[in-house]
Amino acid sequence: MLKNYLFALICGLSLATLTACSTDGSDSSLVNDGDGYQIAEGLDSDGAVTVGNPNGNNNGFNGPAELQDKNTIYFAFDSENIQDQYLSVMQAHAQYLRNNPEARVIIEGHTDERGTPEYNIALGERRARSVARYMQNLGVDVNQLSIVSYGEEKPADPGHSEAAWSHNRRAVLNY
Repeated sequence: MLKNYLFALICGLSLATLTACSTDGSDSSLVNDGDGYQIAEGLDSDGAVTVGNPNGNNNGFNGPAELQDKNTIYFAFDSENIQDQYLSVMQAHAQYLRNNPEARVIIEGHTDERGTPEYNIALGERRARSVARYMQNLGVDVNQLSIVSYGEEKPADPGHSEAAWSHNRRAVLNY
């Protein structure tokens, strides 16, 4: 019971300290979402909501080679909860980021095609935030983390089946 209370307390404190700003160059203004985050009001030209400073281009993974094949966290339908099988992936990335304080990571949130575009952008953002919060709980500096939500706009698998959709419900860590 005490362990659960401490975990909830740490998560709450993490929420209060994870703040960022939009640097996408769009005409959107920043608003506080009530959880201590600053979010862009509106969408980028490609339909993405960007939170934080991506600090460079976003042409795919360019981080450490040992993490290249382990940079995706998959989610259940309509969920932003991180499944236990992906904790070791995030722990490896957190270790790298703690050991390399100059490194920055962009956490991309994605969804399958079901749901409205607005809902999927919000769900993709919740998935990316969930990963960012967990990484911060593992000791990663908030300034090393940026998030972006693409919703359904960048599917990993263009199919229209449960197998394709399960590949699209993901968060991707890009350096």
